[in-house]
Amino acid sequence: MRILVTGATSMIGRHVVSLLLARGDEVTVVQRHRSGLPGVSEHCCDLADRHTVDTDPLRSVMSGHETVVHLAAKVGVSGRWDAFEAVNVHGTERLINVARQGGIGRFVHISSPSVAHAGISLVGAPAGAADPHNARGHYARSKAIGEQMALAANSTPMRVVVLRPHLVWGPGDTQLVQRVIDRARAGRLFLVGSGLALIDTTFVDNAATAIVAGIDNASRAAGQPYVISNGQPRTVREILQRILKAAGMSIRLRHVPTSVAVTAGSLIEQVWESLDRQEEPPMTRFLAEQLATAHWFDQRSTQAALDWQPVIDLEEGFVRLAESLSA
Repeated sequence: MRILVTGATSMIGRHVVSLLLARGDEVTVVQRHRSGLPGVSEHCCDLADRHTVDTDPLRSVMSGHETVVHLAAKVGVSGRWDAFEAVNVHGTERLINVARQGGIGRFVHISSPSVAHAGISLVGAPAGAADPHNARGHYARSKAIGEQMALAANSTPMRVVVLRPHLVWGPGDTQLVQRVIDRARAGRLFLVGSGLALIDTTFVDNAATAIVAGIDNASRAAGQPYVISNGQPRTVREILQRILKAAGMSIRLRHVPTSVAVTAGSLIEQVWESLDRQEEPPMTRFLAEQLATAHWFDQRSTQAALDWQPVIDLEEGFVRLAESLSA
């Protein structure tokens, strides 16, 4: 199968490309800069660039492919709306339009559980509908709009699968793991509320195998979103402590009342946006709510639709993380 992948240099993207190449697929990657990934055909392109479908250079790149896996996104907890919109909304729309015109049969869109998070606990929840109006922050809102566009494009000629990997981590992770470590070293890692809210996470190998399963089971899984996770909820406190332990760190985590963290996060977001600051803020409303509320998801429909099971459990995942960090 000939498969085009965007966002292939991300942690998940590299694992997905590796799996596809290992089973004999031909892989084309679309990146803003050269990736250096072995065994792939590369095309440098910024998805935020605007083109009409008829003149879009992606048409020739996509020609002859059967599947698109769309992983590319602007990720972050701060920044201007127009920067998120350019990639996560307009870039997604561009890719969908070219894929539809180019006769692509399968389109796997990688979204985020944050598109349906409105600050309340999610306990054994299904994948709710993306809600741009109530999504917290520019990233979640832009991904919610992009997901809606992707699902609206689902049709018999082009099956669209939407997957939402939840809190992906593993060796080489610069998002969850490295942020936890950096905040702990800077004395800025806190438990919001009791720290006992149950959350689910996803080891990177499991996210990658689920995405490949989404390609293979597009006919059955198309047309609705599915949350991907390990299916092993743990408390926020345990997850943070085990990441720190894997990094060889022993730190007693301090608590901040939920109301204080949420209020502070909202104020900090306003200041950051008004000053156009690009560095990561110490707290946001979304982060405070994520740390204070439960969010874990029923995996039965996901596993049935994708014919998939996680391959790495939490215990093995933390062993692998510790080995990579010690190296």
